[in-house]
Amino acid sequence: MQLQQVLIVYKANNIESKQWAEKCAKELEQFQCKVLIGPSGIHDNPYPVFLASALQPIDLALVLGGDGTALAAARHLAPKGIPILSVNVGGHLGFLTEPFEEFEDTDRLWQRLLGDRYAVQRRMMLQSYLWKGDRINPEIVSDRFLCLNEMGIKPASIDRMPTCLLEMEVDGEIVDRYHGDGLLVSTPTGSTCYNASANGPILHAGMEALAVTPICPLSLSIRPIVLPPRAIVNIWQSGDPELSTKLWMDGVLATSILPEQHICIRMADCYAKFIILREKHSFYQTLREKLQWAGARI
Repeated sequence: MQLQQVLIVYKANNIESKQWAEKCAKELEQFQCKVLIGPSGIHDNPYPVFLASALQPIDLALVLGGDGTALAAARHLAPKGIPILSVNVGGHLGFLTEPFEEFEDTDRLWQRLLGDRYAVQRRMMLQSYLWKGDRINPEIVSDRFLCLNEMGIKPASIDRMPTCLLEMEVDGEIVDRYHGDGLLVSTPTGSTCYNASANGPILHAGMEALAVTPICPLSLSIRPIVLPPRAIVNIWQSGDPELSTKLWMDGVLATSILPEQHICIRMADCYAKFIILREKHSFYQTLREKLQWAGARI
């Protein structure tokens, strides 16, 4: 890997993350590397400025924070094919990040990167558009929305807890109608997040598939379903006079869904590329450590 231009993104309002970002920037500049550095958080999005101001290809994005910081990086950088080294500095669960112990010896880290002594894991993403019109002649009425974990269709209101009525079509065939708190369409990466909390299936991160999981459905017969990666999922909402139904990407609000609109979700045409530093990287070990999946001990 070349280190001619590097993005360094740190968790906003986190002193530890910012200090390590500034340390890394100084060290990289000694390699004649151009560094773009900035915070990422609820009110901070450095990526549009970074991507617009980059006059040469970006070799690496060093992302210091937790899973939320890594998810934001993936949504913005995956379309550009920029590899992400995400490190748990100031984060909590750290499901998507490399452990701090693999990062703290930064002199060794730069030599590993320059010597290509690392692995790259591609993670499937989802993309969605809002469509307007009937099933015969619909038209796109939104920008593309990307996610690494899940697309969520669920209502939001300030003064009440609304439910929603959703109809799902897969590859042109009506599957079911869901009445409840909403619907999740997850990637294998996202299957261990909100999807797992909603009793959806856990999928291996190396797979390509879609998991569709209802959130608190008002029926005991409704169950999650796993779809092939090339499936096209269309979702219509009805019975929403308050216009409260929203589309969420990785837990972040994407857009409101109006009554005459529907959402189309499918596998994205880009992958998130995460750099792996650990020599022993095990999906099952991650489940045991991060989700405390112990099971019965005999």
